[in-house]
Amino acid sequence: MEYLAVKHLHMLCVALSAGLFLLRGGLMLQGSAYLQTKFLRIAPHIIDTLLLLSAIRLAMLYPGPKMWLVAKVCGLLVYIVLGTIALKRGKTKTIRVTALIAAIACFAYIVAVALSKNALLGLA
Repeated sequence: MEYLAVKHLHMLCVALSAGLFLLRGGLMLQGSAYLQTKFLRIAPHIIDTLLLLSAIRLAMLYPGPKMWLVAKVCGLLVYIVLGTIALKRGKTKTIRVTALIAAIACFAYIVAVALSKNALLGLA
């Protein structure tokens, strides 16, 4: 029962995190001042902290080999770097847009690995 509750919390946080990232990416593309609102500066940190905590608990509860989790963590690190470039650190709009697209692709990879429990997604 605990596993399902934590899994559902994790999936909710994934959806909220992705939705806020896409919203913030869209605001960045528009050059909107709304990107600097207090809510959009604080909420992603709270949601992502819950996401990480639920992921750690799921890893502790999940039986069997977990190499696919290593792939998700590596993908997460790349996603964080790309997301930071896309939303804050990119010096030009072209760099930010490229990083945004790459971050979305990385996010899709992480979700695909989570669903398939296969780091190579059927390539091997």
